[in-house]
Amino acid sequence: MSAPFATRTAVVVGAGVAGLATAIGLRRAGWAVSVLERRTELERYGTAFGIHPTAQGALERLGVGEAFHARAVPYRNARIRTPRGKVLASLPLERIERKAGRPELLISRPFLIDTLLAELAALGVPLTFGERVSDVSALTGGCDLVVGADGIHSAVRTACFGDRSGPRRAGTVAWIGIADFESGLYGETWGRGRFFGMTPVEAGRTNWYATVPEATTADELRAHFEGWHDPVPRILDRTDPATWIRYEMRHLFPALPAFVHGGNVALVGDAAHAMTPNLGQGACTAILDAEALTRAVAEHAAAGLPSATGLPSALRVYDAERRRAAQRVALGSRSLHLFMTTEHTRLRDALVRVLPSSV
Repeated sequence: MSAPFATRTAVVVGAGVAGLATAIGLRRAGWAVSVLERRTELERYGTAFGIHPTAQGALERLGVGEAFHARAVPYRNARIRTPRGKVLASLPLERIERKAGRPELLISRPFLIDTLLAELAALGVPLTFGERVSDVSALTGGCDLVVGADGIHSAVRTACFGDRSGPRRAGTVAWIGIADFESGLYGETWGRGRFFGMTPVEAGRTNWYATVPEATTADELRAHFEGWHDPVPRILDRTDPATWIRYEMRHLFPALPAFVHGGNVALVGDAAHAMTPNLGQGACTAILDAEALTRAVAEHAAAGLPSATGLPSALRVYDAERRRAAQRVALGSRSLHLFMTTEHTRLRDALVRVLPSSV
């Protein structure tokens, strides 16, 4: 009889949020895990992640809840405004908090990555940088499970599903930065073909993001928001363009037919369902993927099933739980992006005013 797969080996390809969280979960489930990252070091830019209560619970089950909560800040009182500052609607943050019994939280990307890295090190999981994966079959032949957490250009996804699904441009770019003062006003301002967002991130600082047409350069960004309500121009004036980050809006299309392949490969995070950031759910879905995959593996191991049947069964459970849920979020985010960046602002703004606070 083969050994239970709780004692088996896994390679996680990619050391972003999805990959690090999955490696932590697998190690806690008893696996011998290693992580491969193609970059020579992890990016530590300072954008903020919104973490929904469901994803907060997943982080707690993965064992990193205490460290996460120590650096996270609540997100409340956010509004959707016109460029002149008129309030169109509220973001549904208070409704989420009432329903979940806890608020939406924001954490800077470096803080979350460092939290996951610290837990990975504490668990003794090796992380190898500068390791570009080109032969996925060699990985699957050398371990029991390969997890593709290697982003929108995933080599693991391409090896399993070919070029059927791939990155697609949304036609816009986002510029992201951190202002060294608290704006005191949060939410999003929607203009014609562009929008500007502000969130808290830590004491004395404001996370901001601006989405504009794809051809917009850093030198042109301020002009797109000239005359908008305070503090939008002030935030751009008081941040150094050298610190701004340009992010090309892309999503994975068409949707994958499965998040698993061959009984020993699973995809998580952007490798499985890269989405535009309009719903603020990219990090959340990655965390939920990681927790669901490792929980499925652990539960099937606890049932005493041999690895030859238990692991494929666990992966099917993971796929059933996460694929449609994540793909619905991705579709919703892409649809919201089109709605937010429309040129027909009068109709859009009229609709926002009459909709419940659930945008």
